Order: sequence, then C-alpha cells, then structure tokens
Amino acid sequence: MELSVLNINGQETGRKVTLSDSVFGIEPNDHAIYLDVKQFLANQRQGTAKSKERSEMSGSTRKLGRQKGGGGARRGDINSPVLVGGARVFGPKPRNYGFKLNKKLKALARRSALSYKAQNNAIVVVEDFSFEAPKTKEMKAVVKGLGVCGKKPLFVLPEANKNVYLSARNLQCTKVAVASDINTYGVLNAGVLVVAESSVAAIEAVLNK
Repeated sequence: MELSVLNINGQETGRKVTLSDSVFGIEPNDHAIYLDVKQFLANQRQGTAKSKERSEMSGSTRKLGRQKGGGGARRGDINSPVLVGGARVFGPKPRNYGFKLNKKLKALARRSALSYKAQNNAIVVVEDFSFEAPKTKEMKAVVKGLGVCGKKPLFVLPEANKNVYLSARNLQCTKVAVASDINTYGVLNAGVLVVAESSVAAIEAVLNK
C-alpha cells in the first residue's frame, strides 16, 4: 500500500511511502485484539477497593440475643453482616487485575489494529516535524492543515519529542505516541493515525521481529 507524504500544511511533498503488507495489510484477528485491549484496560485498574470483614470491625463482641427462640437468625454480635452497619460478606479486597499475554499475540493484535486503519483509509503520513518551543497554537495549525481536526488524531513520532507532546497536550482528543510504544487500544481509539515519515520504518521494525 502506497501513501503520499504530506507536509504539515497538508500539501503533497511528491514523496511516497510503501506500507508493509506484513504489518498494515494482514487479515485482522479480532480475538487477538480483544485480548490485548482487555489486558490494557485491566492494567489501568487500581484494584484498591476494600471493605471491612467481620474481624476488622470495631464493636463489641457480646452476643446480642440468645441462640434459640428469638424468631430470627443467629446473628451473634453487633458486627454481624445481617445487621445495618455490620461487616460485609465476601467484599472486595485489594488485587491486581492484570494478566499476561505472550509477545507474539500482542504483536498480532497491533498489526491487526493497524491493518484495520489501513483498510479504512485512516492513516496519514506526514513529513518529520518538530517545534522550537511548546506552542499549542502551532500544533493546532498542524491538525487543521492535515484536515484531521475533530477526528481524534494520534500522532506517531519516531522518537520522543517533548515540544510536540506539550504542544498537543491541551488539544482535545489529540494524542501523541512514540512508534515503539503504540498499543492496540490507542490505535483503535484514534479516529485517524498521523504517522511521521520516519515512524513507518520504526513501526515495521518493531512488529516484524
């Protein structure tokens, strides 16, 4: 698949980039995508929810009523779960929601997500660019010039660029990522991928291992 390289004003530079079929042209595997996205979202969970069990409650341990003849449950002390203000049965405990996936499956998921974007013509290749200083106004002009305003663009850079990142931070729904760090969720969540020219080779190098 060939794409024209645009400058930051959205004009063609006359150069073209060929996207590798092994990364951008495979038959997408929906189950691999599901597992990778599920793992990503699970890793975002803090897992700090906690409720008190019976032994952790503060309160008298005196038995409130006799064992039999009360006409109700044998509820024991005031910390009983059957009483208002008592403990909670089988409540949440701090836990780690993450789980492992092998590297090949995660790579397949990312290739599948990129292939979906290529099929939907949702990839724009732009020449490498940078800013002398963080300027939201300049980044906004780039987004407007490329025609991706309001399309949830994800800018994929070949390497970390602090000025570009800070320039995009205040723009709604505009994200910046490094080619080696892109993930399935980020690719699918973006409306359009704006890939820097040098990032194409970097992405293919990572996913063709």
